[in-house]
Amino acid sequence: MSQSKNNTISRFAKAFFAALFLMVSLSANAQEGNAEAQAAPEVAEEHHASEKEGVDLKEIIFGHTGDAYDWHITTIGETHISIPLLCIVYGQNGLDIFCSSKLGHEGHRTEYNGYTIADEGKNAGKIIEVSTGERPWDFSITKNVLSLFISCTLLLVIFLSIAKKYKENPRSKPTGIQALLEPLVVALHDDIIKPSVGKNYKKFSTYLLTAFFFIFLNNILGIIPIFPGGANLTGNIAVTMVLATLTFILTNVRGTKEYWKEIFWPDVPLWLKAPIPIMQFIEVLGIFIKPIALCVRLFANMFAGHTMVLILIGLIFIFGQMSVAAGGAISVLSVLLITFMSLLECLVCFIQAYVFTRLSGILIGMGQAEHEGHEE
Repeated sequence: MSQSKNNTISRFAKAFFAALFLMVSLSANAQEGNAEAQAAPEVAEEHHASEKEGVDLKEIIFGHTGDAYDWHITTIGETHISIPLLCIVYGQNGLDIFCSSKLGHEGHRTEYNGYTIADEGKNAGKIIEVSTGERPWDFSITKNVLSLFISCTLLLVIFLSIAKKYKENPRSKPTGIQALLEPLVVALHDDIIKPSVGKNYKKFSTYLLTAFFFIFLNNILGIIPIFPGGANLTGNIAVTMVLATLTFILTNVRGTKEYWKEIFWPDVPLWLKAPIPIMQFIEVLGIFIKPIALCVRLFANMFAGHTMVLILIGLIFIFGQMSVAAGGAISVLSVLLITFMSLLECLVCFIQAYVFTRLSGILIGMGQAEHEGHEE
């Protein structure tokens, strides 16, 4: 019993670090001339006037849902309170490691060692070389990467501590977090993974359970507005793409002969597969479309939830610029809607983790197809 638990935890940890490595690996301010320096007061006045005219809702949304080189906490007056992160770049000076605070903050960027953060253009929000305006190799610990480390650490601590309790006394009564998670794990294993994958479910249950709790925890952390929450990790398409890629690999690399036969010689009328391979083309296309849909589904749903909340917050400032009465009235309505949306997001966090796990199980189960004569 304990040996089985140890093997399960070992596979759990390996799956985590494999996903962690993939995710981390996936994850122009020009210098002002003399003429720009002379025109600075006029530019500042125009910018101040534009701020009075309206609120940049696009900047609010993408500024909060996007990645960053620091973890912004709040702004009090002109003081920006944030947690600076580690910048690791390889470019014109070779390998450079420095703190992100050396590059200033949003609205007041500075240059350090030939690098700065672009405010506009195709590389907006990214570190660039001042001399060329091009991107160096960037391995920085950004907000999303730090959030990834935090969530993985939390999951490992939680589940390794539970595994330790099972190892010490397998027949002990579950208590605390163990009592909370055990029924959920059993329900996922018996009601989702087992019927979705089929008789080979034991080979893939570790990955599917890991994916569920990873997505669920990061969804929950994403709706918490204070550190260590607030990062939109599952609303980042690079992260959901890695998760979908893992499902894609398990489905096709571990696929049976019958699975591949159904792709390259499906059981359809002959004229649909020869001499023109119509069905083969459709089936091969489906191999890639299914994980892409899995990736986009999770990304779009989580990104949309964050966006809706930010839009409701932005409405307060937009109507507040029109009049104090309008701002006061819309703020009451916005707060009520934000509260409702936040509660709904808690449900969505679970649903999206469930849907991803369920669909991944179905796709993997399709890869385990066997000839009808060999099925039990």
